[in-house]
Amino acid sequence: LLDMDGTFYLGDRILPGSLDFIKTLGKKDKSYLFFTNNSSKNDQSYAEKLTHMGCTVSADRIITSGMVTAGYLKREYPGAGVYLMGTSLLAEGMAEEGIRLTEESPDVVVVGYDTALTYEKLVKVCDFIRGGAPFIATHPDINCPTETGFVPDCGAICAAITSSTGVKPTVLGKPEAETVSYILDRTGCEKAALIYVGDRLYTDIALGRHGITTALVLSGETREEDLAESDVRPDIVADRLVDLGGLL
Repeated sequence: LLDMDGTFYLGDRILPGSLDFIKTLGKKDKSYLFFTNNSSKNDQSYAEKLTHMGCTVSADRIITSGMVTAGYLKREYPGAGVYLMGTSLLAEGMAEEGIRLTEESPDVVVVGYDTALTYEKLVKVCDFIRGGAPFIATHPDINCPTETGFVPDCGAICAAITSSTGVKPTVLGKPEAETVSYILDRTGCEKAALIYVGDRLYTDIALGRHGITTALVLSGETREEDLAESDVRPDIVADRLVDLGGLL
């Protein structure tokens, strides 16, 4: 299971050696999926992005926190009206999963990584939550890495909402148990057959608390010196994704 931004690519630039690692997986007959907490896009758009970078994959190799959230909504709030603070691509993916989106009097509020965030949306979400609508976040990431630095992600948006309303969200995505259940259902694998590779300790590597082997790459957010101060410990550490090839 491969994280994407900060692990396989950074922004719109593929990281050196990433394609070589995919070739190594093929040679060693290892299956793989991509999983990203970034809910601003859907599986098809991520597949297209990877293809443009030279990694030709189909959409069924992509899992996003938005997909995990849609599954959670269908199970826990079947038929509910959902106000979505998110991008048009996230809304499109939710609608394809049969989620009923609404702009008024929602039963549930879902907040994703909304790159089209407006103050009007923020006010509406806070009003709905104060009115008693359950507050769900697609993922906890505070910042999203880009080629020019970090930008506020879903966790930062939710922090503003919590500061205004006093209500904390139910958080999905990595490293929550809901995500692990989704992965196990999707792959049909036992936990012992999985390894998650990522660059972020509190989301990617924290999946290890559920019994999944984890590998940290130092190509994104985390630096080697961060490990000394962290309670979250990876099973494996490598500079880049390609450096893991010899360990398979």
